[in-house]
Amino acid sequence: MNLIDYGFQKSNLFRHMPLFDDISYSGHAQEKVRQYKAVREDQSCTLLALNFIRNDEKILWDAVEDLVKRSTINAASGVRGVYNFDLLTIDIHNEVKTFRHSELTAVIMNVARALAPEPVDVVKYASVYAFIQKTVNADWGKINFKTSVDVFKDKPEYLDLIIKQLLKDYVFSHEPVILLLNDISQNPVFDPENEIQQARLKKVIAALIPNSMEFIPEVYIQDKKGARELLSGIKL
Repeated sequence: MNLIDYGFQKSNLFRHMPLFDDISYSGHAQEKVRQYKAVREDQSCTLLALNFIRNDEKILWDAVEDLVKRSTINAASGVRGVYNFDLLTIDIHNEVKTFRHSELTAVIMNVARALAPEPVDVVKYASVYAFIQKTVNADWGKINFKTSVDVFKDKPEYLDLIIKQLLKDYVFSHEPVILLLNDISQNPVFDPENEIQQARLKKVIAALIPNSMEFIPEVYIQDKKGARELLSGIKL
């Protein structure tokens, strides 16, 4: 399934990224990290994406998560069978102002009713992108809600620890690797004025260059202020 066909390249997760010809979902690389396969200029690459939020703002994510979950609960009363609903991404800064869970409920029901067991389809509503899969037929409806957002509990100075953890298995990759850190905090963790943070990030990024045999991992961080490619320092 090419997610570009569903407009995924325009989602808040990918809108700052270089254009791809194909994006397909591969599952979880780690507990909170989603893995995608992407094709760019005929070159395949692995893309690791992590949505995260500051610990002191978790209540904001909890509120948005509850809105989407409520839509799945309401939709369950209008379908037959057991489904998994896996939320990939949502723009929480805009959605809290415009979100209508009754509208998302209707979209979920329409997609779910057309599904046979096993095939996966995409639910798209406003900035919501999610997978939905029917697991079994039943005379009643149930939708299991899932999502993946990590809570950043360290001080902003230690943002580099996320990069170290996520790239530890890819420093000798034989194909291009992209790490996309998507900060959904109102107060972004990345701070160009934080000298300690910036020094630690530069050290981590510099260490990737001699350790990579064929491909240097590309590391992007994005938040409500935009996106940066950390290796080059370019603001996208």
